[in-house]
Amino acid sequence: MTNAHSDYLNELSWRGLLHQTTNDDAIRAHLAEPGSSPRRAYTGFDPTADSLTIGNLVPIMMMVHLARAGHEPSVVSGGGTGLIGDPSGKSAERQLMTAERVADNVEQQAKIFGRVFEHAGLPAPTRVNNLDWLSRLSFLEVLRDVGKHFSVNMMVQKDSVRERLNSRDQGISYTEFSYMILQSYDFAHLHDRMGVTIQMGGSDQFGNIVAGTDLIRRRAAAAAIERNEDPEAAPAEAFGITAPLVTKADGGKFGKTESGAVWLSGPAEGEAADTPARTSAYEYYQFWLNASDEDVGRYLRLFTLLTREEIEALEAEHAEAPGKRAAQRKLAQEATALLHGPAARDQAEAAGKALFSGDIAGLDANTLASVFAGAPSSTLDRARLEGEGVAAVDLLIEIGLAKSKREAREFLGAGSVSANGEKANAERVFRAADLLHGTTIALRRGKKAWHVTRWM
Repeated sequence: MTNAHSDYLNELSWRGLLHQTTNDDAIRAHLAEPGSSPRRAYTGFDPTADSLTIGNLVPIMMMVHLARAGHEPSVVSGGGTGLIGDPSGKSAERQLMTAERVADNVEQQAKIFGRVFEHAGLPAPTRVNNLDWLSRLSFLEVLRDVGKHFSVNMMVQKDSVRERLNSRDQGISYTEFSYMILQSYDFAHLHDRMGVTIQMGGSDQFGNIVAGTDLIRRRAAAAAIERNEDPEAAPAEAFGITAPLVTKADGGKFGKTESGAVWLSGPAEGEAADTPARTSAYEYYQFWLNASDEDVGRYLRLFTLLTREEIEALEAEHAEAPGKRAAQRKLAQEATALLHGPAARDQAEAAGKALFSGDIAGLDANTLASVFAGAPSSTLDRARLEGEGVAAVDLLIEIGLAKSKREAREFLGAGSVSANGEKANAERVFRAADLLHGTTIALRRGKKAWHVTRWM
């Protein structure tokens, strides 16, 4: 925990979380003003799905460090802007979502912020939904009171707009073109109603953030002129901070695996095992555990709350013995605990050890499914396990772990086959009582050849 408000940008900088600010000297003075109350800052999140991906963890970590520096972070859920869609980074028009879908996505995403802040030992950030104020605006009001402060010449120079304007196949609708105005209005509304002076986000949002700071200053200047006051006497304070977009050292896309994106949703500590999840705690743990040697130090800075001294000590240890992967293991432990909680972290770590040893019988149903999500599998008729059951010799052939009965008997006789972590011999017969969680028998031949049978 840092003690001085002014430490915030320094903390972001050494961690690699600082890309640019709208005015570096001014924002440092704003954060460190003697006797100042905590500054308020916000980050917006687009509800395009019912979860967030690991890339969204970067601005979440910016908010965590803001709170640790003694300031007040706020989350703006885009219940209103989500009905429009941000064209940033998009080569084609978004498919518009229904209001019900957007509202549900907003509520599902909200759980993520509370978890991270709770596991970081911090109060939950203030959360607001921009639908609450955007839905009350009339079209004429937006044109008269907001649109007049925007130059179309400036708006078309934005990368995401310019690229779409130059594409004859796609173009850009007035709907998406107007997104910048709505996001800017969010900042102005929060500035006026909640005293928010800083907007944070990824580097791809810098144009929208600058537009928001400009709108705040232009509106304040116009109001001063109406009062016959000097608009330069007390300019409105509004600033922006962005983080770099995270990439992998080898040029690959960060947060992508063979099975798809790494999501921030999954059962949290204390939740039921059947809670819907996109990326389980086990899969999340494994993602970090598999970080490359070139990336692990940077990820420790970005995605954990370890101190500079702790991270540098880990890097030194890793340099001496990279084969032990101590840095990756610590990264996986800390990052998983921060999102899913200590209990889920411990379970994920135990699941990895169980898979290595083959002793999987103690895993809960959700973790068992995650562990074997990418393993070869077969779905079989559960009724076959009644009566005489299914002989291990026959099952090995059926699922491809042996080519013939002779080979199956050799494997079983040599003790190289296990079922649910127990050695199986040539006389082994499987029945319903052998099922883990009423559905699963996981067979392993040798150390690595797994096959999961699910009996339905």
